[in-house]
Amino acid sequence: MDEPKALQSEGETLIRNAANLEELRIVESQILGRRSRLAELNARLRDLAPDERKRFGQALNDAKVRLTELVGARRTELEREDRARRLDEERLDLTEAASISSAPAALTPTALADRGHLHLVTQTRDELEDTFVAMGFMVAEGPEAETDWYNFEALNMPPAHPARAIWDTLYLKLGEPETVLLRTHTSPVQIHLMESQKPPIYAVMPGRCYRRDTPDARHLPVFHQIEGLVVDRGITFGDLAGTIEAFTTAFFGAGMHSRLRPSFFPFTEPSAEFEVTCPICGGSGRLGVGSGPHAPEEPGVGAPGGAPKAPANCRTCSGSGWIELGGCGMVDPSVFAAVGVDPEEYSGFAFGFGIDRLAQVRQGLEDMRILLDNDIRFLSQF
Repeated sequence: MDEPKALQSEGETLIRNAANLEELRIVESQILGRRSRLAELNARLRDLAPDERKRFGQALNDAKVRLTELVGARRTELEREDRARRLDEERLDLTEAASISSAPAALTPTALADRGHLHLVTQTRDELEDTFVAMGFMVAEGPEAETDWYNFEALNMPPAHPARAIWDTLYLKLGEPETVLLRTHTSPVQIHLMESQKPPIYAVMPGRCYRRDTPDARHLPVFHQIEGLVVDRGITFGDLAGTIEAFTTAFFGAGMHSRLRPSFFPFTEPSAEFEVTCPICGGSGRLGVGSGPHAPEEPGVGAPGGAPKAPANCRTCSGSGWIELGGCGMVDPSVFAAVGVDPEEYSGFAFGFGIDRLAQVRQGLEDMRILLDNDIRFLSQF
């Protein structure tokens, strides 16, 4: 009865030591093949007494099953290693540029290809995700083509609701008229998430959105948005205000703050717009007065007798010292009802803002359309 255990132990060692698929094939034939020691012992069963044949046969079968499983696992492992090795050997780095020392003499340094980098909007999105993950949020994504129910109805905007008018929707020729569309915000991801996951939920949803807007200094028909959703027991408006303040300081740096103004959104109640300290003037509303990046005006410029020039109003915040960044509010009970969450047990808040807008504010860009110009002189600065 000890012989099957000894064969199993020996076979396990051989399987583990197989360095490649060919060695494993030889080992498999040696320990499990027709001429293997296991096969010989199995043929001797007929010469044993019935009771001994039953016990010995069971031991042989257990050893065979165990060795077969180990061979399969080792084969999967070796195939994965072989695939990774081949991919590494055949990898072609399309971003690789020739070094100056190895380039032909006719190639000057300026003629060599520069290594590319992520677009400013993508960099901003990555930073936002890192900031919110550090605050305890997860990142969720969803489809860009949505049904009317996910984009509007589940968010407390039934057909003909006047709030739909603020979204210039792009509908797709799919299904019944005006039933499938390109999402106008990333809020549908909140509905998908609440349908698939029970509270508590702490998540942000970044992504691309579409509206039939005429491009101008602050609007694009294709833009990027990030929204946040928190659903748990005992969530209050104070938690919302604290989260936005914590995000503002973490993302923009010390000295930057947020404030809320009453507003209206159909999917939150109460609702608010949130603003952040203007990063250009530092919240003073005037250039050269606050702690923003603009230095004070030089004395003697534009004023008689060399007197200092009066500080000009900050164009970015129109002299208010604050920049509107996005909207927020407590999740409306009707939204919870649409996804089967009990509003008597759970409460939550949501917020959202444009990633392109945030990049514009943070970098002090006067016109958002420059983000789409593909001007290397501009893009290479970030």
